[in-house]
Amino acid sequence: MVYIPDKTFEDLEFKTVLNQISEFAITPMAKDLILNSKSIKDNNEKIKSLLLTSEYKSSFENENKIPNHGFESLIKPLQLLKIEKSVLDIESFRDISSASDTVNKLLLFFKKFKGYYPSLYELGSGIEINKSLKKQVDSVIDRFGEINDNASAKLDLIRKKSQEIKNRIGQTFNKSLNHYHNLEFLDEIRESVIENKRVLAVKAMYRKKVKGGIMGSSKTGSIVFIEPEVTFKLSREFQNLLYDEQEEIKKILSLLTDYFRPYLFLIKEYQNYLINIDIYYSRAHYAKEINAIMPIISDFQEIELYDAYHPLLYRTNYIENKKTYPQDILLNKNNKIIVISGPNAGGKSITLKTVGLLQLMIQSGILIPVHERSRICFFNRILTDIGDNQSIENHLSTYSYRLKNMKTFLRKCNENTLFLIDEFGTGSDPELGGALAEVILEEFYNQDSFGLITTHYSNLKLLANELDGMSNANMQFDNNTLEPVYKLVLGEAGSSFTFEVAQKNGLAYSLINRAKKKIERGKVRFDATIAKLQKERNSMAKTGRSLKEKEIKAEEESNKLAVLNEKTQNKLSNYQELYDGNKKMIILGNKLDEIAEKFFLNNKKRIMISDVIQLIESENSKKKKKSASAINNQKKIKKITESEVNKQLNKIRVEKNRNKFIKPTSKQTVILKVGDQVRIEDGKSVGTIDSIKKNRAIVNYGKFTTQIDIEKLEYVN
Repeated sequence: MVYIPDKTFEDLEFKTVLNQISEFAITPMAKDLILNSKSIKDNNEKIKSLLLTSEYKSSFENENKIPNHGFESLIKPLQLLKIEKSVLDIESFRDISSASDTVNKLLLFFKKFKGYYPSLYELGSGIEINKSLKKQVDSVIDRFGEINDNASAKLDLIRKKSQEIKNRIGQTFNKSLNHYHNLEFLDEIRESVIENKRVLAVKAMYRKKVKGGIMGSSKTGSIVFIEPEVTFKLSREFQNLLYDEQEEIKKILSLLTDYFRPYLFLIKEYQNYLINIDIYYSRAHYAKEINAIMPIISDFQEIELYDAYHPLLYRTNYIENKKTYPQDILLNKNNKIIVISGPNAGGKSITLKTVGLLQLMIQSGILIPVHERSRICFFNRILTDIGDNQSIENHLSTYSYRLKNMKTFLRKCNENTLFLIDEFGTGSDPELGGALAEVILEEFYNQDSFGLITTHYSNLKLLANELDGMSNANMQFDNNTLEPVYKLVLGEAGSSFTFEVAQKNGLAYSLINRAKKKIERGKVRFDATIAKLQKERNSMAKTGRSLKEKEIKAEEESNKLAVLNEKTQNKLSNYQELYDGNKKMIILGNKLDEIAEKFFLNNKKRIMISDVIQLIESENSKKKKKSASAINNQKKIKKITESEVNKQLNKIRVEKNRNKFIKPTSKQTVILKVGDQVRIEDGKSVGTIDSIKKNRAIVNYGKFTTQIDIEKLEYVN
């Protein structure tokens, strides 16, 4: 049986959360339901509500945005449809038509995108898509809220007659107006309108000369307003037609109401559907504002909250541009009760309220601001004792009220209960109150209940340390400044820093020392030991952070060097490839030059073409060999280390550059003279030197002569 008392909702300020959610509601009906909502009893309904809100929240972040769901209240038309022979007004029909159209659009949208919004699709899957309601309204009422002329044949005829009479009235009135104006019976304004009728503005002295009915006069009495006699009969006929028109409209609306009456249940279903959509829309908007998500819902009794924020504090601090500190809370079968200790104003109560409020929200189908890997379960009972609950009405002291609360706790607590107690055991003699609190805590422990308590009592800290399934925790403090860090540390008790805080606030050393002497030495040593452990933990945490930062920096530098080395190797490889390519092109160019020179000498195209083809085939053969060897060498290259790559590149570079600096051994050192047979270095054509002038020789090749440096010639024996 689910039991969450109203006091729990009050202690955890759940009403404030509902107020903030209701601010996003579009309709007043949804707003009222949100403000009066409580936790959901059925677990499947809780999960369904969380999924619906989560899906709606996702629509704010993707392109498939959910259509508008705004609508006017249908309560009035629904009540009238229940009454026999009742007639709806035009506005009610328009509201029903609009709601029907909105529901149809939403149902078709969710059907189209049910892969994105499966729960929202399921929410309306059983609702009928009916377009006839809107179609029927549109056939009777136009977009301006007027009854269409063709709503019935009789109405159409009446309106045509009315228009005809209206035109005749205008014509006859204008005729009278011109007639009396020419007689100068009319005032300067000539005419006016009284009771939706055009009347002549007749000068008072001529009122008896104008035939018609007097409709009124001006404030001064100088003007008398008269309806001409010729238009009087037509006006009466026009009024009769207007009456007939209204009667026909009532008949049309009555028939339309009778058409809608069988759809009473469907219209009610449409309204409930749109209200639900508005509720999930509001919750989704609130979730977006506080960065809330749907955590993992556990089948086991456990709470594992990571980066958990108090939603009210988070929202307030965000508006005021302040930082909010998240908490990590772990409750499971091996750690059911946590005893939180530490100095006042350190955040103990906020931690307690954070867990309680998030649990209430999740059990009410509201997303919570935690990390996505957080896990949470559902409890049948959530009990709280937070704050000063002194009861003036019942003349109870704080302690008496708390004892009465503890009696309820002991009766209700079981393995499906989450209890939250702030400043456990206070309000009485510290030793006696502490002993009673210890016994009550043991009972909670024996009943397998889950809970968090905050305390300053050392005996409760010791109890948490001794019992399996119960643990200590403390709110961390800066040991130098004694300022709160707002970080919950699990696994160790916290010092109250009583004397340290007193010293920081300027209390005299002599008073502090006298106070220390008045209490037991063991208690001082115990508190001092806890304080020392907290200081050591803080120091270790700082050292760990420092080492982590250095490790991250070293890793970053190593990555930078690796990237730089890779870039250097790539550049080296690219330069070598460029050099090899250029040298290859030079050699290929020389060979083509030889073929061209040979063709110049013998002028035989067939031989030239044969030589070019042979050269091309030779180059292609080399490419095939290189591509085959490249595949085999690729695996070998991968195994070579960076140093080996450098050695290989240097070796290749030396071998390829060696020919640049070593002169061919076959070249003879002969002093050339006129008549010697010579050829250009690496050339094949042979010519004879005709003359030598200033180290330049004119060489005769038979058909032509050329001038060239002697150094570039070699003697042909």
